[in-house]
Parts: sequence; structure tokens; C-alpha cells
Amino acid sequence: MKKLLLDTVKRGAIVGTVAVSALALLLTSCGEAPPAPGGGGTEKAAAADFLGCIVSDSGGFDDQSFNQSSYEGMKMAVKDLGIKMKEAQSASTADFVPNLNQMASAGCNLTVTVGFLLAEATAAAAKDNPDLHYAIIDDDTIKADNVKPVVYDTAQAAFMAGYVAASVSKTGKVGTFGGINIPTVTIFMDGFAEGVKYFNEKQGKDVKLLGWDSAKQQGSFANTFEIIQEGTKITNNLISEGADVVMPVAGPLGKGAGDAILAANKGGKDVKLVWVDSDGFLTAPTYKSILLTSVIKTMGQAVESIVKDDVDGKFDPTPYVGTLDNGGVALAPFHDLDSAVSADTKSQLEEIKAGIIDGSIKVESKSSPK
Repeated sequence: MKKLLLDTVKRGAIVGTVAVSALALLLTSCGEAPPAPGGGGTEKAAAADFLGCIVSDSGGFDDQSFNQSSYEGMKMAVKDLGIKMKEAQSASTADFVPNLNQMASAGCNLTVTVGFLLAEATAAAAKDNPDLHYAIIDDDTIKADNVKPVVYDTAQAAFMAGYVAASVSKTGKVGTFGGINIPTVTIFMDGFAEGVKYFNEKQGKDVKLLGWDSAKQQGSFANTFEIIQEGTKITNNLISEGADVVMPVAGPLGKGAGDAILAANKGGKDVKLVWVDSDGFLTAPTYKSILLTSVIKTMGQAVESIVKDDVDGKFDPTPYVGTLDNGGVALAPFHDLDSAVSADTKSQLEEIKAGIIDGSIKVESKSSPK
């Protein structure tokens, strides 16, 4: 299984968020949004025998991040559509294959696997069970008629987060770090770096980014998504170097970052946190007081919509790519720290969003979906 993790990391792409958009996502490469999930009695009856299943990566369903968001999407499908549900939580990469075998044995109509680290195991399960359907979050390497890839151009929303982080920094330094150096982590960091750079260009400032060099694709990494204390350690290092806004891209390690910031602020610092995947104000309320914003991927809504399509006999293996334009990615509200962001900056963010959508502002990451 160690080889599985290493091979998967080479192919690259991870993590994965809670649905906050009021728009239902169309899970094809383009088109208008479908009606909200749910339906009449006939549809409920058709869904009664449908078994929707979900397998987490090693972060678990309570990671307050992409596993949790995807899991909530499956639970919404149970509530709205009336399907049955089965779940398997992975404690480590060694659990991926057994958990997927368990789902196949149970006859799951659709199994959602959460995170690119499950790509190899998902591909093997799909090949062994061609009559069953699969969807994988944060990976588009599997080319099979029974696998639906769901990926996100998170660099777009992270660009906006970098811009606002630079705008509120008082020290002139902001920071970021990742769990593992893989594309679905670095895509956030690339976008964040581009946003800081754009702020400097437009405002004539020189805010420094600590923890990531986009040109070299090198920076600060915990080399784990499981040891929360590593998030605390790296965040403390960034704060000691002067960062007063920190964006962890490391699943559960975001909690370690939040704990470090809370402790630093008790000691007289004024550091803010940027969450990723879900709106941390809702999923990680412990950190409300320090949460500037979140870079959101609407994974819960995506999962429910995929389930509905499958229940309706409309399963489609065409990859879904979430963008600012279709609501697949977004910048969360500033919530309790709304007053920390100036009216001018808020106006500029709206212009930036429009520019990214119409293509006049280019957001480039080597890890963006092609």
C-alpha cells in the first residue's frame, strides 16, 4: 500500500467541500444548471432500491473539509431522493482496496470515492465491476465508461483569497502550506500566490508570500494529511516569520493551523485564517473569530447531483470541472471579519471575479484541469 500511495502521488491531484451555492450544478463539461434534486412520488419509488455508497480517504468523514462535504452530499441524497446509503471510512491508504471491495460486494449502484489518493484503487474496482458506477472527487485520470471524474479549478477562487489576504495584511507577509506536494494541493497555493501578486501590481504594494514558490513549485509541506500537530508546527513557523494571514491546504491539518493562530492571538498577535474546500465558518466553527474567508469547492452539491442523475438513468462519465462561472468554486463570505475588508477591496473582488470568468484576468496553475 505504500507503493499505492507513492504511485498515486506521482500521478497527482487531491483533496477535496460543502455546498453553499443556491444553484444546482450540472455535472457535465458545460450547460445550464439542472433543477434542484428531489422529485415526486414516482422518483422516490424509483430511488428506494438505489444504494449510494461513499468511501473516504484517510482524513475521515469528520475532517471539516472535503471528506465531510462530500459525505454530506450523500446524506442529502438520502434525505431528498430516498435512496439507501452505505459508507466506509478509511483510517489509512491500506483501507482503500478493502473498503472498495466491501462496496462492490454490497452491490452499491454508485460508489463515490473522495480524493485523488483513491484513484488507483477506484480504477481497479471500476474495471473489476463494469456494471457498477463510480464517481471520484479530485481526480480526472481514470478513463472508463463507469467512472465520473469531479474536479475543480480552485486556483480561480484561491486567486481571490490571495488578493483579499494581501489587502488585510498589516505585516506585509501572508503564508500558505500544504499537506503533500500534489496537484490538488498546489492548485490552491498557485492561485493564492497569483492573487497576492495581482494585488501588489494593482495597488503598488509589496506583500510577501511565505511557504510557496509557484515558479519552482516548491514550498512548505507537512508530508501528511493525518498528523494535525504538523499543521500547528508549520503555522507557528509562518507566524514567527511574520505572516498574519495563513492558508493551510492540508485537510484536517487546517485544525492544527487554527489552533496555532488562536494561541498566537491570545499572546497579542493578530493573525487570520483562510480555510479551504468548505466554508470553515460553518464546518469549523471553533475558528470563527479568526476566519477571514474560505476557498470553497461545492462537493456536497456535486455528489447529490451525480446520485440523482444515476437514479434517473442519466449517469454520464464526462468529467465535471467546477469553476467560478458555474459555481463549482467560490470565495466564502467574510462573516464575522467582514469589517476587516474594506468596501474598495470588496468592489475590486467583484471586478476580479468577473474578469476571471470572462477571461480578461488569467489565472494560471500547472495543476488546473485541462
